[in-house]
Amino acid sequence: MTSGYLHVETELRQSPKRAGSLCGDVFLCERTAAGTTLVCADGIGSGPHAHIAARMCATRLLELLRLGFSLRRAVHLVVETMERWRDISKPYTAFSIARILGNGNATILAYEAPLPLVVGRQRAEPVVSRPLELAGTLVDESQCSLDTTESLLMMTDGITQAGIGSSLPHGWQTGGVAGYVSNCLRQGAGHDEIPDCVHREARRLWTRGGDDCTVALARCRAGIVVNLLTGPPANRQADDEVVARFLQSEGFKVVCGGKTAEVVARHLGKTVRLERAPQSLIAPPRYGIDGIDLVTEGAVTLNQVFNLLDEDIARFKEESGVTELCSLLNVADRVNMTLGTAHNAATDDVAFRQRGILTRSKIVPLLADRLRTAGKLVVVDEV
Repeated sequence: MTSGYLHVETELRQSPKRAGSLCGDVFLCERTAAGTTLVCADGIGSGPHAHIAARMCATRLLELLRLGFSLRRAVHLVVETMERWRDISKPYTAFSIARILGNGNATILAYEAPLPLVVGRQRAEPVVSRPLELAGTLVDESQCSLDTTESLLMMTDGITQAGIGSSLPHGWQTGGVAGYVSNCLRQGAGHDEIPDCVHREARRLWTRGGDDCTVALARCRAGIVVNLLTGPPANRQADDEVVARFLQSEGFKVVCGGKTAEVVARHLGKTVRLERAPQSLIAPPRYGIDGIDLVTEGAVTLNQVFNLLDEDIARFKEESGVTELCSLLNVADRVNMTLGTAHNAATDDVAFRQRGILTRSKIVPLLADRLRTAGKLVVVDEV
């Protein structure tokens, strides 16, 4: 099942100027409810000094965005610093940054860095840009809209300058890369193969000298969304509103918790059914509500899912609500968690702690962090 949410999947190919050294380029990707942000940073020089400079730049850009700065303002502040650091002894960095929204609309800003390419079915071409004055210098700003047949290809000048002074007097250049990618597409190459093709060709063109080379492809595809509701709202009067919002969300619907299941069933005018012949002697039995994809017990199930999430699904010896929820979360691209904060008296029992079961208020944040580490977009809403 997919939804209108477009998930941005990345493919990266990267190598240092000198084998065995740190690459002076850094590529970072961060997903939030607002969109996916990609930063391709190229530190001055090569090796550890360049790598540190690039990482400082990329992490600062992402941190400014986390603090609520607009994309333009964040870039302005970083460019302001870089204009003062045009010195090999300082951590100067060229960079490009792209923010792709959940509907595919993208904004790209490039400072002293090559423009990205929009890669379609059979053709690639540089994004159309306009000069934007920030901090007393010009930055390239571009906007485009990507669909599920298109990708954004970002790169450092180690790619566009490949062959400079030898086979190509002025280097490969952005137009040359676009022509090469278009030819690869016409010959049947898939989008996921493009970064490797471009990187390999750039390395071939560097017959002497060379540079750090980074090429990253961001591809939009229909995302798999899982909506998980666990725990009734703190205010019982909000039950219907919360459940209605949950049911209107696109994607798989999962309810965790007996009391939560009762709230959802009451709203739907349905009954809650208990699994009659559960296979597992360890996992709690599942429930069933017509119209809901999966209904399970609450805290115990979530704790077991947290413990098993990184395990190979093929190792599961029995089917249960725990294994089914693990499978759903593993294939999900986006997980929307609605955490009800109503007090659950059952968790006050000391036996709960004795068995090592964390309450839903503690296990849900831990589960969310683990999913984020796996590269998924996780949105937690407490009600």
